[in-house]
Amino acid sequence: MIAHYADVMVRGAKVPRTLQAVCFVSLSLVLLAQPAARPRARDVGLAPGLLATGPVNAITDVPGVRVGQTTVIEGANVRTGVTAILPHGGNLFQEKVPGAVFVGNAFGKLAGSTQVEELGTIETPIVLTNTLAVGTALDAVVRWTLAQPGNDNVRSVNALVGETNDGTLNDIRGLHVTREHVLAAIASAKGGAVTEGAVGAGTGTIAFGWKGGIGTSSRVVTQQDNRWTVGVLVQTNYGGKLTMGGAPIWKDISPRSGGSGGSLGSGGSADGSCMIVVATDAPLDARELRRLAARAVFALARTGSTYSNGSGDFAIAFSTFAGNRVTPARGPQPRTLLPTDDVSALFEAALDATEEAVYNSLLQATDTTGRGRTVPALPIDTLRAVLKKYGG
Repeated sequence: MIAHYADVMVRGAKVPRTLQAVCFVSLSLVLLAQPAARPRARDVGLAPGLLATGPVNAITDVPGVRVGQTTVIEGANVRTGVTAILPHGGNLFQEKVPGAVFVGNAFGKLAGSTQVEELGTIETPIVLTNTLAVGTALDAVVRWTLAQPGNDNVRSVNALVGETNDGTLNDIRGLHVTREHVLAAIASAKGGAVTEGAVGAGTGTIAFGWKGGIGTSSRVVTQQDNRWTVGVLVQTNYGGKLTMGGAPIWKDISPRSGGSGGSLGSGGSADGSCMIVVATDAPLDARELRRLAARAVFALARTGSTYSNGSGDFAIAFSTFAGNRVTPARGPQPRTLLPTDDVSALFEAALDATEEAVYNSLLQATDTTGRGRTVPALPIDTLRAVLKKYGG
């Protein structure tokens, strides 16, 4: 169904762009209502840490956060897309949220990051896509922002766009992501369950030699009378030696052997990238958010990442705490901050949620063929047996 609708959106000679976007948004709603054919991490016994998850175990458990995705599948060679994360449903430029970026390895293109580092705010949707679509996504986000009511006099927009390279499965040089695809992802953004796996910006990605993609998870932190949520969304396209729940999966399962036995290593290059978006409703400023983002990058080590030279590992973190939004009237100074001594539990939440989000990206992905190559998804039955072998 995804391929059919995406073909209409991308290739339909007589279908207007606006109608194509509506068709995909309608499809996204249908997909969200359908039960997943493959398990999430907790269905196979993987539940990192002791903290509870939010209601749907997704970044959207943070109040106000919304996610929208456009999946672009065309013919035999186009496997790509867009994922958009909106910190809140209002005018993001007029109500900027505190934000920060942490760079684990800068082999990548995170457009807009320097202003976030300088000013400590995020003023647009956060968009993830493929490497060569960053420019297109920037253009779309700027146009979307300028068109928002109340932005008539805006003359500078710092769009925030991240990427990973899906060129193995996708005809990346064909530049198939369009402005309309980005705008459709933003327009379709909603709360609730988030579709994971080979969708949106994760349509053509590969992780540890297996099919990667979009994954998400959340954790709830209770401190005295306060209850904070940390949510994470990942776009996995990196490698190393896959480890899940402490079990060295790479020793027993290799994508090069169709998923069966033998110590065949990771089955793929350690190069690639991982984009991580961390959201919280806790009242953190840019300094503490950068520390929170760092923990998300650190969590990739739990999954077996080797942080190779060619892996661009970035985390973006933001706080939705309404009292700390930067508006023209309030100016840049936050009014409420969580004491520094209280942030450790949030760090733990970010570590655990990132780890689980990576697992979800792999478990929810499906076998994908593009450009003459098929990248298999993790074989669930074999994985269950390996986890059992190592005491999982």
